[in-house]
Amino acid sequence: MKILISFITLLLMSTGSWAEQKVVEDGYEVHYNAFNSSFVTPEVAAANGLIRSKVRALVNVAVFELNDEGKTAVPVTLTGQASNLLGQMQTITFKPIKEGDALNYIGGFRFSEAERMTIKLSVRANPAKPPIETSFTQTFYTE
Repeated sequence: MKILISFITLLLMSTGSWAEQKVVEDGYEVHYNAFNSSFVTPEVAAANGLIRSKVRALVNVAVFELNDEGKTAVPVTLTGQASNLLGQMQTITFKPIKEGDALNYIGGFRFSEAERMTIKLSVRANPAKPPIETSFTQTFYTE
């Protein structure tokens, strides 16, 4: 589990095609990124129930509440969809992975070689407020 959290942290902090993406809204910071699931080692995937495949991507989301002391990881209700240019849509089911103070949500979807996908996320950190919604587009390649 520690290896997965370390891997996810590395992805969130890296640059280039895995560059950090985030939204800051209503006292929360939502970090998200997507990558080919084959980048996760077989051991880490097995330990966390993740599917590895050269045609499967993973979406990683971490949400923090901003406060006077900095920021704290918080549990959320999270939904997601991935769609291609033809409008074919897949629901992304996220699973929470918690270790220590870190809390990440990981979900996956299938893609074809050089397929441009739009990922839409809806994050509800506070049930009394509307969800934070964001989307991003990324081209995925088989490795």
